[in-house]
Amino acid sequence: MAEPVPFTLDTTFVLCLAFVLSFMPVAYGLGVSLLPAKPLRNRVLFIWHAYDALTHLFVEGSFLYECFYSYVPVPPGLLRGPYFLGYQDRLHGAAHGSGPSARLWQEYAKADHRWAVSDPNVVSLELLTVLLLGPASVSVCYLLYRSSSPRVGAHARAVARSRLWFVASAIAFAELYGGWMTFAPEWLTGSSQLETSEPVYLWLYLVFFNSLWVMFPVWVLWEAAHEFRAAFIAAEVYTVKKRT
Repeated sequence: MAEPVPFTLDTTFVLCLAFVLSFMPVAYGLGVSLLPAKPLRNRVLFIWHAYDALTHLFVEGSFLYECFYSYVPVPPGLLRGPYFLGYQDRLHGAAHGSGPSARLWQEYAKADHRWAVSDPNVVSLELLTVLLLGPASVSVCYLLYRSSSPRVGAHARAVARSRLWFVASAIAFAELYGGWMTFAPEWLTGSSQLETSEPVYLWLYLVFFNSLWVMFPVWVLWEAAHEFRAAFIAAEVYTVKKRT
Protein backbone atom coordinates (compact mmCIF):
# COMPACT_ATOMS: atom_id res chain seq x y z
CA MET A 1 0.00 0.00 0.00
CA ALA A 2 1.29 3.45 -0.94
CA GLU A 3 2.09 5.96 1.76
CA PRO A 4 -0.77 8.45 2.34
CA VAL A 5 -0.22 11.93 0.92
CA PRO A 6 -1.56 14.78 3.06
CA PHE A 7 -3.89 17.22 1.31
CA THR A 8 -2.32 20.43 0.04
CA LEU A 9 -4.29 23.36 -1.33
CA ASP A 10 -1.95 24.14 -4.21
CA THR A 11 -2.12 25.21 -7.85
CA THR A 12 -2.35 21.63 -9.10
CA PHE A 13 -5.41 20.94 -6.96
CA VAL A 14 -7.16 24.13 -8.08
CA LEU A 15 -6.44 23.58 -11.79
CA CYS A 16 -7.48 19.91 -11.71
CA LEU A 17 -10.70 20.69 -9.88
CA ALA A 18 -11.45 23.59 -12.24
CA PHE A 19 -10.86 21.38 -15.29
CA VAL A 20 -13.19 18.63 -14.11
CA LEU A 21 -15.92 21.05 -13.02
CA SER A 22 -15.62 23.10 -16.22
CA PHE A 23 -17.63 20.48 -18.10
CA MET A 24 -20.68 21.24 -15.94
CA PRO A 25 -21.35 24.73 -17.37
CA VAL A 26 -20.56 23.43 -20.85
CA ALA A 27 -23.17 20.68 -20.48
CA TYR A 28 -25.63 23.16 -19.00
CA GLY A 29 -25.09 25.59 -21.87
CA LEU A 30 -25.68 22.86 -24.44
CA GLY A 31 -28.86 21.76 -22.68
CA VAL A 32 -30.26 25.29 -22.49
CA SER A 33 -29.44 26.10 -26.11
CA LEU A 34 -30.57 22.84 -27.73
CA LEU A 35 -33.64 21.80 -25.71
CA PRO A 36 -36.82 23.69 -24.81
CA ALA A 37 -37.33 24.65 -21.17
CA LYS A 38 -40.23 22.24 -20.80
CA PRO A 39 -40.39 19.46 -19.93
CA LEU A 40 -37.62 20.15 -17.43
CA ARG A 41 -36.90 16.43 -17.12
CA ASN A 42 -35.65 16.25 -20.71
CA ARG A 43 -33.31 19.19 -20.19
CA VAL A 44 -31.88 17.65 -16.99
CA LEU A 45 -31.49 14.34 -18.78
CA PHE A 46 -29.64 16.08 -21.62
CA ILE A 47 -27.35 18.02 -19.27
CA TRP A 48 -26.45 14.89 -17.33
CA HIS A 49 -25.62 12.85 -20.42
CA ALA A 50 -23.66 15.72 -21.93
CA TYR A 51 -21.59 15.98 -18.76
CA ASP A 52 -21.30 12.20 -18.67
CA ALA A 53 -20.02 12.08 -22.26
CA LEU A 54 -17.52 14.91 -21.77
CA THR A 55 -16.16 13.30 -18.61
CA HIS A 56 -15.83 9.86 -20.17
CA LEU A 57 -14.29 11.02 -23.42
CA PHE A 58 -11.93 13.72 -22.20
CA VAL A 59 -11.19 13.04 -18.52
CA GLU A 60 -11.23 9.25 -18.46
CA GLY A 61 -9.96 9.14 -22.02
CA SER A 62 -6.84 10.92 -20.79
CA PHE A 63 -6.43 8.21 -18.16
CA LEU A 64 -6.30 5.55 -20.88
CA TYR A 65 -3.78 7.63 -22.79
CA GLU A 66 -1.51 7.76 -19.76
CA CYS A 67 -1.90 4.02 -19.17
CA PHE A 68 -0.83 3.12 -22.68
CA TYR A 69 1.71 5.81 -23.50
CA SER A 70 3.30 6.96 -20.22
CA TYR A 71 5.91 4.62 -18.82
CA VAL A 72 9.41 4.33 -17.40
CA PRO A 73 11.91 1.62 -18.35
CA VAL A 74 13.05 -0.77 -15.65
CA PRO A 75 15.85 -3.34 -15.69
CA PRO A 76 14.81 -6.71 -17.14
CA GLY A 77 13.89 -9.25 -14.51
CA LEU A 78 12.85 -6.67 -11.91
CA LEU A 79 9.11 -6.90 -12.56
CA ARG A 80 6.96 -9.90 -11.77
CA GLY A 81 4.10 -10.99 -14.00
CA PRO A 82 1.46 -10.58 -15.19
CA TYR A 83 2.91 -7.85 -17.38
CA PHE A 84 0.84 -4.97 -18.72
CA LEU A 85 0.66 -5.27 -22.53
CA GLY A 86 3.33 -7.96 -22.27
CA TYR A 87 6.14 -5.50 -21.48
CA GLN A 88 8.56 -6.95 -18.95
CA ASP A 89 10.80 -3.87 -18.85
CA ARG A 90 8.26 -1.02 -18.43
CA LEU A 91 6.06 0.47 -15.74
CA HIS A 92 2.99 2.12 -17.28
CA GLY A 93 0.65 4.69 -15.80
CA ALA A 94 -0.01 8.34 -15.01
CA ALA A 95 2.58 8.29 -12.24
CA HIS A 96 5.25 8.15 -14.94
CA GLY A 97 3.85 10.95 -17.13
CA SER A 98 4.62 14.65 -17.03
CA GLY A 99 1.86 16.39 -19.01
CA PRO A 100 -1.40 17.99 -17.82
CA SER A 101 -3.41 14.76 -17.95
CA ALA A 102 -0.73 12.93 -16.00
CA ARG A 103 -0.85 15.63 -13.32
CA LEU A 104 -4.64 15.30 -13.19
CA TRP A 105 -4.50 11.58 -12.48
CA GLN A 106 -1.56 11.91 -10.14
CA GLU A 107 -3.77 14.25 -8.12
CA TYR A 108 -6.74 11.85 -8.10
CA ALA A 109 -4.44 8.95 -7.29
CA LYS A 110 -3.78 10.57 -3.93
CA ALA A 111 -7.27 9.32 -3.07
CA ASP A 112 -7.25 6.08 -5.09
CA HIS A 113 -3.74 4.79 -5.72
CA ARG A 114 -4.83 2.48 -8.57
CA TRP A 115 -5.22 5.44 -10.89
CA ALA A 116 -1.51 6.21 -10.79
CA VAL A 117 -0.66 2.90 -12.45
CA SER A 118 -2.05 0.71 -15.21
CA ASP A 119 -4.20 -1.52 -13.04
CA PRO A 120 -5.61 -4.15 -15.46
CA ASN A 121 -9.06 -4.22 -13.84
CA VAL A 122 -9.41 -0.43 -13.84
CA VAL A 123 -8.09 -0.14 -17.40
CA SER A 124 -10.54 -2.83 -18.57
CA LEU A 125 -13.47 -0.95 -17.05
CA GLU A 126 -12.29 2.34 -18.50
CA LEU A 127 -11.96 0.90 -21.99
CA LEU A 128 -15.66 0.05 -21.91
CA THR A 129 -16.52 3.37 -20.28
CA VAL A 130 -14.61 5.54 -22.76
CA LEU A 131 -15.22 3.59 -25.95
CA LEU A 132 -18.86 2.58 -25.35
CA LEU A 133 -20.50 4.74 -22.69
CA GLY A 134 -19.01 8.00 -23.93
CA PRO A 135 -20.41 7.70 -27.47
CA ALA A 136 -23.65 6.21 -26.11
CA SER A 137 -24.17 9.28 -23.93
CA VAL A 138 -23.64 11.48 -26.99
CA SER A 139 -26.32 9.46 -28.79
CA VAL A 140 -28.77 10.04 -25.91
CA CYS A 141 -28.21 13.79 -26.24
CA TYR A 142 -28.86 13.56 -29.97
CA LEU A 143 -32.02 11.50 -29.46
CA LEU A 144 -33.26 13.97 -26.85
CA TYR A 145 -32.71 16.78 -29.32
CA ARG A 146 -34.63 14.94 -32.07
CA SER A 147 -37.48 13.94 -29.76
CA SER A 148 -37.88 17.59 -28.66
CA SER A 149 -37.41 19.36 -31.99
CA PRO A 150 -40.55 20.78 -33.65
CA ARG A 151 -38.81 20.45 -37.02
CA VAL A 152 -38.94 16.64 -36.70
CA GLY A 153 -42.09 14.75 -37.57
CA ALA A 154 -44.27 13.17 -34.89
CA HIS A 155 -43.32 9.62 -35.90
CA ALA A 156 -39.61 10.40 -35.90
CA ARG A 157 -39.92 12.07 -32.50
CA ALA A 158 -41.65 9.00 -31.10
CA VAL A 159 -38.96 6.70 -32.50
CA ALA A 160 -36.21 8.88 -31.03
CA ARG A 161 -37.95 8.91 -27.65
CA SER A 162 -38.24 5.12 -27.54
CA ARG A 163 -34.61 4.66 -28.50
CA LEU A 164 -33.29 7.22 -26.02
CA TRP A 165 -34.89 5.48 -23.04
CA PHE A 166 -33.49 2.14 -24.11
CA VAL A 167 -29.96 3.55 -24.53
CA ALA A 168 -30.20 5.68 -21.38
CA SER A 169 -31.24 2.62 -19.35
CA ALA A 170 -28.35 0.58 -20.71
CA ILE A 171 -25.92 3.37 -19.83
CA ALA A 172 -27.34 3.69 -16.32
CA PHE A 173 -27.00 -0.04 -15.64
CA ALA A 174 -23.44 0.02 -16.98
CA GLU A 175 -22.52 3.05 -14.84
CA LEU A 176 -23.79 1.36 -11.68
CA TYR A 177 -22.06 -1.90 -12.53
CA GLY A 178 -18.82 -0.08 -13.29
CA GLY A 179 -18.95 1.77 -9.99
CA TRP A 180 -19.61 -1.45 -8.11
CA MET A 181 -16.72 -3.26 -9.78
CA THR A 182 -14.44 -0.29 -9.08
CA PHE A 183 -15.09 -0.06 -5.36
CA ALA A 184 -16.46 -3.43 -4.23
CA PRO A 185 -13.05 -5.17 -4.51
CA GLU A 186 -11.59 -2.42 -2.31
CA TRP A 187 -14.31 -2.75 0.30
CA LEU A 188 -13.74 -6.51 0.41
CA THR A 189 -10.01 -6.00 0.98
CA GLY A 190 -10.17 -3.22 3.55
CA SER A 191 -9.83 -0.33 1.06
CA SER A 192 -6.11 -0.95 0.79
CA GLN A 193 -5.75 1.35 -2.23
CA LEU A 194 -8.07 4.11 -1.02
CA GLU A 195 -7.02 7.06 1.10
CA THR A 196 -9.89 7.41 3.58
CA SER A 197 -8.09 9.19 6.41
CA GLU A 198 -7.87 12.55 4.61
CA PRO A 199 -11.32 14.25 4.56
CA VAL A 200 -10.82 16.10 1.23
CA TYR A 201 -9.75 12.96 -0.61
CA LEU A 202 -12.52 10.91 0.99
CA TRP A 203 -15.47 13.29 0.67
CA LEU A 204 -14.58 15.29 -2.43
CA TYR A 205 -12.60 12.89 -4.62
CA LEU A 206 -14.11 9.54 -3.65
CA VAL A 207 -17.62 10.27 -2.35
CA PHE A 208 -18.80 13.40 -4.19
CA PHE A 209 -17.50 12.73 -7.68
CA ASN A 210 -18.29 9.02 -7.67
CA SER A 211 -21.72 9.43 -6.08
CA LEU A 212 -22.80 11.47 -9.11
CA TRP A 213 -22.53 8.25 -11.11
CA VAL A 214 -24.83 6.53 -8.64
CA MET A 215 -27.55 9.14 -8.04
CA PHE A 216 -28.14 10.12 -11.66
CA PRO A 217 -28.16 6.56 -13.08
CA VAL A 218 -30.66 5.53 -10.38
CA TRP A 219 -32.83 8.52 -11.30
CA VAL A 220 -32.58 7.65 -15.02
CA LEU A 221 -33.70 4.08 -14.32
CA TRP A 222 -36.59 5.36 -12.23
CA GLU A 223 -37.77 7.61 -15.04
CA ALA A 224 -37.22 4.89 -17.62
CA ALA A 225 -39.39 2.51 -15.62
CA HIS A 226 -42.26 5.04 -15.79
CA GLU A 227 -41.74 5.46 -19.53
CA PHE A 228 -41.73 1.71 -20.20
CA ARG A 229 -44.78 1.22 -18.00
CA ALA A 230 -46.70 3.93 -19.82
CA ALA A 231 -45.68 2.48 -23.19
CA PHE A 232 -46.86 -1.03 -22.28
CA ILE A 233 -50.15 0.28 -20.89
CA ALA A 234 -50.74 2.32 -24.03
CA ALA A 235 -49.97 -0.72 -26.21
CA GLU A 236 -52.35 -2.90 -24.20
CA VAL A 237 -55.15 -0.31 -24.41
CA TYR A 238 -54.61 -0.02 -28.16
CA THR A 239 -54.74 -3.82 -28.55
CA VAL A 240 -57.98 -4.06 -26.56
CA LYS A 241 -59.61 -1.28 -28.57
CA LYS A 242 -58.53 -2.88 -31.81
CA ARG A 243 -60.04 -6.19 -30.81
CA THR A 244 -63.35 -4.62 -29.86
